[in-house]
Amino acid sequence: MRKILAGFLVASIAVVLVPACHLDHPETSAAAMSDTARYTNIQWLDSASRNYGTIPEGQKLDVAFRFRNSGATPLVIGQVRPSCGCTIAEQPKAPIAPGAEGQIRAVFNSQGHSGVNHKTLFVTANTKGTQNFSLQFVVQVEKKSS
Repeated sequence: MRKILAGFLVASIAVVLVPACHLDHPETSAAAMSDTARYTNIQWLDSASRNYGTIPEGQKLDVAFRFRNSGATPLVIGQVRPSCGCTIAEQPKAPIAPGAEGQIRAVFNSQGHSGVNHKTLFVTANTKGTQNFSLQFVVQVEKKSS
């Protein structure tokens, strides 16, 4: 009887947890990106182009671009790809509900990048019209004195 009860408990937990895990699965993202019935709208709450002024070489600069899902279906950020290896991007893992807000974050490592730096984050989302967006930032890096 204990084995049957334990088996039932494990099966019940799996039924509850597996659908929740499926939200982060790449197949879900791919399905949302290819199914036009799932397309939604995105509203960028900040400018898609920013100037961060001057920072000293070696400083890591955190950047964030806020957005709102202004459509009627969940917003899936399929990919965020930085223009170079000195920037590491972070994208939302879970879909953004209609009306909810999210952000795309990145960290720029200025070490070895003195001068003016123009960086771009290439974003792909399940949005109507275009699925590709470019978020840009500029920062002047002051060279370390030797």
